[in-house]
Amino acid sequence: MPEGDSIRRAATRLHTVLAGRVLTRSDLRVPRFATADLTGRVTLDVTPRGKHLLTRFEGGLTLHSHLRMDGAWHVFASGEKWRGGPAHEIRAVLGTADHTAVGYRLPVLELIRTAEEDRVVGHLGPDLLGPDWDPDLAAANLIAVPERALGEALLDQRNLAGIGNIYKAELCFLAQVTPWTPVGALPESAVPRLAAAAHRLLSANIGDRPGHRNTTGSRRPGQDLFVYGRAHRPCLRCGTPVREAPQDGRPTYWCPRCQQGPTP
Repeated sequence: MPEGDSIRRAATRLHTVLAGRVLTRSDLRVPRFATADLTGRVTLDVTPRGKHLLTRFEGGLTLHSHLRMDGAWHVFASGEKWRGGPAHEIRAVLGTADHTAVGYRLPVLELIRTAEEDRVVGHLGPDLLGPDWDPDLAAANLIAVPERALGEALLDQRNLAGIGNIYKAELCFLAQVTPWTPVGALPESAVPRLAAAAHRLLSANIGDRPGHRNTTGSRRPGQDLFVYGRAHRPCLRCGTPVREAPQDGRPTYWCPRCQQGPTP
């Protein structure tokens, strides 16, 4: 699933080619909005909010999209062949005189009033990469249910918005606790440090190439992540084989030596 840094890059890419330009083509390929026509409207901005994208148009309309596991927005120059999947997977087309933005496999796509955006993103906690980022509020949200497992708390977008499964595993490793450790079992200063680390990691990866993340600081091939995706391979810190088990239906990784706490 795309995480906050990926969504920020997608928003920047879309904003660059759409903002301030008149739409010459509009095609929303979902039944509920199939007859909606945005042609002739100017795109005002494309704003990320956690893992959500808000594309705003003059006239008080917003196109809300969420990529979840497989969705993607691709940008093509005028006349360029579209690449991103078969035509039947296209859910949205927004075109200008110079570029076309094509949304593939978008599981969430809805046209709403801009004044009603709070209905779809108002539940989110502080955005790790947004102007509303508040580390103190994020830390308070995480500790609000002290018996909750840290991994679950980090993924709950109501606590802080932008963390996905990769950053969850990496942050738990940096905190030296397993993802099943209750938040309340962490030292008092650990949760604010964790919130700050999350902000630092996502910020550091905004400008990296799509699909690539680095949490270790190493530029050696295959050493970009401490534990995520490294099941049965050596921990980069101690050499112990990394373990994997599901947490809330998602594969979760940890080092049994570097990370203390409960495990399945």
